Amino acid sequence: MELKMIAIDLDGTLLNSHGKILPRTLAAIKTVLTRKIKVVFCTGRSLVGIQKYLRELGINNQSDQYVITFNGAVIETTAGQVLSSCLINNQYYRTLTVFGQQHQLPFNVAVPDGRLYTANYDVNRLIILQAWENSAGLLIRQPKELPSDFEIAKGLYVGEKKLISQMEPLVTATFGQQLYIVRTSDNFLEVMHPKVSKGQALKKLSNICTIKSSEIMAIGDGENDIPLFDFAGIAVAMGNGTVRAKQHADYVTADNDTDGVAAAIEKLANN
Repeated sequence: MELKMIAIDLDGTLLNSHGKILPRTLAAIKTVLTRKIKVVFCTGRSLVGIQKYLRELGINNQSDQYVITFNGAVIETTAGQVLSSCLINNQYYRTLTVFGQQHQLPFNVAVPDGRLYTANYDVNRLIILQAWENSAGLLIRQPKELPSDFEIAKGLYVGEKKLISQMEPLVTATFGQQLYIVRTSDNFLEVMHPKVSKGQALKKLSNICTIKSSEIMAIGDGENDIPLFDFAGIAVAMGNGTVRAKQHADYVTADNDTDGVAAAIEKLANN
């Protein structure tokens, strides 16, 4: 089957451990772009937070190039036109905020335009780092200070690995029946609308582009990439990926510091 789309996770996949796209990987992606294969970033970040990488590939500000942001909550063109969104309502935003305050668990939320909000006056350093990495504004606001129709793309419980590991079962037990909860790194436990996943978003985008799942390759490293793997015709896990991600993949490539994405594209997309 002819390949028409490659869905790629960013952190831990396209980007090396220093947040860079390696030269061989950049060249491999640019080659498939010349063949009119769509390259779609599927990330937990906002559009604002991935602009530098879109520019490197020359697909920024395009009406016919697409990104899946906030782990699937938003599908948009790289020019910023939102094609689909699935947001958490104000009631749940307030409930999630109160839960964090009650359990001394730092919490922040992201809205579709990329801005971050937190109700914590003593802002956790990881939240500040996240805002910096995503080129996002960070606002301290209490829920009562925001409009009643304030909705969020995702919420993030943030902390050291030990704290998040301790709190993950309680967060899941409290909200797991109503919301989609996924551990995206040692330090982040993300909360989204129950209909949100990277896989659901990729399915929607494939329908928009009239591309079959069998014509899509997905590359990722984490738990939140498994829904991508389950939908795409070819699933590739990074060598640095989680055990579960590798179990759901058709192939395991090299790690993100040794051009795993390039190796996968050269092997599987050039046939």
